[in-house]
Amino acid sequence: MEALRQDDPRRFGRFTALARFDEQASAVRYVARDTASGETALVTAARPELAAVPVFSRRFRAEARTAERLAGGWVSPPLETGKAAGTPGDGPEPLWTAAGYVPALPLDEAVGIAGPLPERVVRVLGAGIAETLSRVHATGAALQGLAPGTVLLAADGPRLTAFGPLGAAASAEAGPEDRLSVRLGYLTPEQIAGEEVSAASDLFVLGLLLAYAATGATPFTEGPAEGASRRIAEDEPELDGVPQELRELIASCLAKDPAERPSAGTVAAELALEGAAGLARGGWLPEPLAAAVADQEARVRALEAPAAGGAETPGTDGAPGTDGTPSADGAPCADRTPGTDGAPGAAGTFDAEEAPGAETAGPGGIEEDRGTTRFLNTGPRPPRNDTPTTQLALPQGAAAPPPPALAPTAQQAPAAPGASAAPGTPAALSAPAAPGGAPQPGHPYAAPGSVPPAGPPHGGPTPYPAAALPAGAGGAGAGGGGPMVSLPLPPAPAPAPDPGASRRTLLTIAAAAVGGLVVGGGAMAALGSGETAAATDDKPAPKPRRTLPGQAPEPRWTYTHPASEAPPLTAAVWQDELLVLTGESQAAAVDLRTGKRRWQRADAAKGQAALAAGTDLVFVASPTEFLWLAPKDGKVVHRVRYTEAFDDLAVGPLAGSSGPVIWFTASHTVTVKAPKPKKGKKKGKDKQVPEAFFLAYDIVRRKELWRTPVPAGRAPGTPSYRVAAERSADILVRQRSASLTPAEVRAAKRKGSVRSFDQKTGKLLWTKQYGAATPEAATAGDEDGTLYAAVGTDLEAFEADTAKPLWRVEGTEGSVYGTPLIAGPLVHTTESSQSVGAVDRESGRLVWRRSTEVPAPGNAPAITLSSSEKTLIAADAVQVTAFAADSGERLWKFQDIGAAEPKGATVSAPYRVLTVGKTAIVQRERSFYAFPVA
Repeated sequence: MEALRQDDPRRFGRFTALARFDEQASAVRYVARDTASGETALVTAARPELAAVPVFSRRFRAEARTAERLAGGWVSPPLETGKAAGTPGDGPEPLWTAAGYVPALPLDEAVGIAGPLPERVVRVLGAGIAETLSRVHATGAALQGLAPGTVLLAADGPRLTAFGPLGAAASAEAGPEDRLSVRLGYLTPEQIAGEEVSAASDLFVLGLLLAYAATGATPFTEGPAEGASRRIAEDEPELDGVPQELRELIASCLAKDPAERPSAGTVAAELALEGAAGLARGGWLPEPLAAAVADQEARVRALEAPAAGGAETPGTDGAPGTDGTPSADGAPCADRTPGTDGAPGAAGTFDAEEAPGAETAGPGGIEEDRGTTRFLNTGPRPPRNDTPTTQLALPQGAAAPPPPALAPTAQQAPAAPGASAAPGTPAALSAPAAPGGAPQPGHPYAAPGSVPPAGPPHGGPTPYPAAALPAGAGGAGAGGGGPMVSLPLPPAPAPAPDPGASRRTLLTIAAAAVGGLVVGGGAMAALGSGETAAATDDKPAPKPRRTLPGQAPEPRWTYTHPASEAPPLTAAVWQDELLVLTGESQAAAVDLRTGKRRWQRADAAKGQAALAAGTDLVFVASPTEFLWLAPKDGKVVHRVRYTEAFDDLAVGPLAGSSGPVIWFTASHTVTVKAPKPKKGKKKGKDKQVPEAFFLAYDIVRRKELWRTPVPAGRAPGTPSYRVAAERSADILVRQRSASLTPAEVRAAKRKGSVRSFDQKTGKLLWTKQYGAATPEAATAGDEDGTLYAAVGTDLEAFEADTAKPLWRVEGTEGSVYGTPLIAGPLVHTTESSQSVGAVDRESGRLVWRRSTEVPAPGNAPAITLSSSEKTLIAADAVQVTAFAADSGERLWKFQDIGAAEPKGATVSAPYRVLTVGKTAIVQRERSFYAFPVA
């Protein structure tokens, strides 16, 4: 993090820039704050010279939309996207996007501080990335956004900050005729062969990242630069420094054949079966990194908005996105965008002792731009990384000698005596780097007594000699400094192509070596108007992947609801044969054996969940009538209109069902005549009063069984009931809190109540309250007369008929229980702390409790049992997790980003699960998966 420069934007929408967080090839990231709310954000602003290229602008926005879809978990939610306001100068205004700020260190900086990371840290890091990749891959897309600079290490787990090739680029360069050259950092064997990238390509790069985190170097280091492509394509990776427990998994990620690499879900499960969040709980960062993260947080808290028009320190060129900073060891730093120093194609770097405008840093080694933001004096920073080569440490002898220093320009005149150090100048320039890349003496985050591994430095790997690099796209001496290969972009949402855009607009993804992996040859890939390369399916069938604990099983089939129709409102299983979906415009049936749609019917639009009416009809309750449909083709066989069968009652939602009987509420408005006035008094007005009923109906005989008057609910008057338990003689019913009238809530003193109705006659038998259970408390009962209710943070059991307490299970602090599920001797529980468990029905003894490891808190997961009651499945807004019902063993988890709406709308619908036979149907909005379960 460093001070703002004179030409940096000062405002991004409602956010005021406070400091530079870091620089990337295509963008500069700023720490910014909304002064009105105090909200802090990490703003990614595209470099102006790149933002002016139409294809870059489209790709930047497409990657921003991908970030919106992935928000949550290990992706900070985007806060705002737009163009900057208040940008100094007359240059183009940069594209930008703002996400919530989380104190964190880039992976390369973390390795520079602490050296190779411990096994547990690598596991949390890899599991968090893989969990996010699994959501991307579920849509058929590849991320192509992994690099040591795009993965951050926060106190609670990793964060992913790049969502496409622009964010992860090693360098990006605008050329004539709207050409854009982008050099990717990591290459895969299939990219070297000129093949299309896929989800498996992300797994190869993940393997490289994990090896880098575990050893401080990537696995294809040995040998000359000109043989790098051959080593990637043919050689086995060098993994001797990787912990034995991780070696096999990382090796499988680095398989040459993409079909032999594991899925992202497999990697996540093998690294941390309890999930990245669970493994990181209690602290996962080594002490030096935890201290660095805490220090960064303190520095950000102390930042204040800079004064408008602050003067820049002499010696900086003032161009956004450039700093001319030499690397820590004196080698030329590749942070500069070629050509920004006035010499086309030149690097424009300076030796540490010759840098114009540089002077010895002040006390503590932190440089300042006195005209802008001031930082806490917290000591020297870790060595800066050479951005285009940061992912691969190379032998010391491979470093190229620095080029001759350029003559200072007018912008680079030597600083006057007493001037502060230029932003970006390394602290304590006179101190040489320690051998082997060890932290310098006095480094504030160096582990006491730590001994760095022998070999190359961890954080500041040096580039290959310039002579080893083939000529760039423009020939020798052209900007870019690296070879070009044809690499198609990953599928990413993009706006409709602009027909008027020039077909000469090119996006060339070049292979330069983040990590020094340099490849030659290859033709350019042309993308006009931001088009996305289409994926092909003409590849041989992949080899079967090995099955690992935690890996979700392959679905028997998948079904995607048509985008031309509204997403389904309800889903229900009919007779182990059909999945019946109801929506705004129609109902549809999907064959449970094949996943193919069998029929659709407009009559059942907006219907409630379908039920089996005997063995040969599908029952659906629509807003105006009951319908009985033929399962073969969906034709209406019978219909009963509410106005005809129920005396013009307005029928409410179903309260529950058992066999052929359904229970529901209904109401209508009646006129109550005003009483006859006393002599000499004026007659009062008649009143319109809601009148409500609770009904039982047989859907096989199509006959009303009974109707019982009940108190009317909140306007328009129909109360909403839910059957909490069915017993041989009665049913226990809760009224949903949203339908209670204010008078009922006051009369009950904010306690919930349960009503008992006779099964045969519908007569109200009793109404009771249970402890301090509120109207909103989750409640369920069993056939033996026990009621289980959430009371505060605990779960309590009561005798239903007497309200006598039986036992209590303490919950997690700050959490509440959701609706429990009773099966056999166990009560399965769910909590808003994202935990599920099992309790003995008789004693209340806790049998097991496990976390679903969903990072963000929310509602308690909805739980479902398989038909055999052997598998408990928890579904929430982030994922689906399967457990062994008797022991709590975590079996697998599944994530899917969901079907994207047209024009890039974010899918945030929660998961829902239905079980039938040995199949669990997992739904997320339009997408359905049929998983085999025990």
